[in-house]
Amino acid sequence: MSRKQQLLKRHRRNKRMGLLAGLLALIGLGVFTWWWLPLLLLPLVWAAHEAWFADHLFYAPTEDYAYNFGEQARTASASLQNGLLKAGAALQGDETLVLELRVKSTWLGRFLDPRVELLADELTDRQAFERGVDGVRFLNLTGLAAPLQAGTLRLRGRHCRLQGEPRLWITPSVELQRRRVMVIAPHADDAELAAYGLYSQADETWVVTLTAGEIEAEHYQQMGLGKAEAARLKGRLRAWDSIAVPRWAGVPESRCVQLGYFCLQLPAMQAAPDVPAASREADMADIRPFRQFNPFALPADSDGAPTWHNLLADLRALLAMAKPEVLVMPHPQLDPHPDHICAQAAVLEALQGLEWQPQTLLCYANHLHDNDRWPMGDSGDGVALPPQLSADQPWAPCALVLGLPTQHDKAMALGMMHDLQPPAPFKRRLRRLLQRWLAGRRPSPYGENEFFRKAVRRHELFWRREL
Repeated sequence: MSRKQQLLKRHRRNKRMGLLAGLLALIGLGVFTWWWLPLLLLPLVWAAHEAWFADHLFYAPTEDYAYNFGEQARTASASLQNGLLKAGAALQGDETLVLELRVKSTWLGRFLDPRVELLADELTDRQAFERGVDGVRFLNLTGLAAPLQAGTLRLRGRHCRLQGEPRLWITPSVELQRRRVMVIAPHADDAELAAYGLYSQADETWVVTLTAGEIEAEHYQQMGLGKAEAARLKGRLRAWDSIAVPRWAGVPESRCVQLGYFCLQLPAMQAAPDVPAASREADMADIRPFRQFNPFALPADSDGAPTWHNLLADLRALLAMAKPEVLVMPHPQLDPHPDHICAQAAVLEALQGLEWQPQTLLCYANHLHDNDRWPMGDSGDGVALPPQLSADQPWAPCALVLGLPTQHDKAMALGMMHDLQPPAPFKRRLRRLLQRWLAGRRPSPYGENEFFRKAVRRHELFWRREL
């Protein structure tokens, strides 16, 4: 069981115990006072829980974030007086800028999301944090170098106060747009969620999707299909998405590849490299039906076996063919999804012994261990650094600024993804309605799926290593 699954199991156990204790208290209240009082209070308590306490937050909001930015980052003195931020550093304007400071929630910030507003003459941004926050946090100032340099950047806390002496972290920019970029996507939509802005602007982009993403096809079963048939249809649709949607960003079909391995089976393939890992739901052990849209043949097309050795052979062939200078893939520590962890491990293993080696590694996190809501805040907001409570390994942040037209194009690309189109369950829609009314959370204007809120932002955030 992964760490995130353990945390979620503990969270659900504690939640059940809390609800049971509350129910017993209400029953006791009804026995010893008025019998109708629990019937009145129960829906109010439930509504309060859904509005303010339903987030999956597996750490205390009072804990400090901790980061090691490595040797690539340097620090500069900064001061925050009367809301005006000043930094004593010369800036080129294209650096990744991160401001470390303490954020303390007000009492209202326990019920409404605390956020920091970044205000300049023409540039504004907002970055949100956990309700009840009281600890060190890291604001993303990338794209605000000009007003910061001019001393006109103003910070204002909403439902929170900014405390302590701030510290500015500066990571030099690295050329990305003029280099060959390969995005590794464990599933269709991962490349768009994490890196649409990056890959749409690069001179040459490859998008390589590892799995068909065929499981959890209940939406298609409502059409009258059986479980296996629905999974096969979903896999075909997502395979098509992985080839077709990057065309919206100008990526040629000849550089979009779907490897067709089965969803959530990469760990089993890695554990037994020679043993085929069949689909969990599609009643399939041959990956070739999901590779029919590929523009060229790959090594695993010879037998269609879903094995780790075949995956490595496919990746080596693609790396040798594309010769990427920048590799974009999931972060091995921040992103807990099993397929994401194995995708990064497979690429690094495939690189061993290859004549061509990339120069830059960029990693992204579409999921987190500890906070399912990150990036917090609304569509269009900036992306503050995610929660990390121990700085074990050095990683340099690398943030790309997305203008509003690119955000719109990214939202449309996500809207084309079939997996983000089905409506949310009734309970989730009701919870969001309560959160909108009681907690002031705004829905995304781009779509109902939570990823429209989380991914269509002012920044795309990566973690960089030079290889």
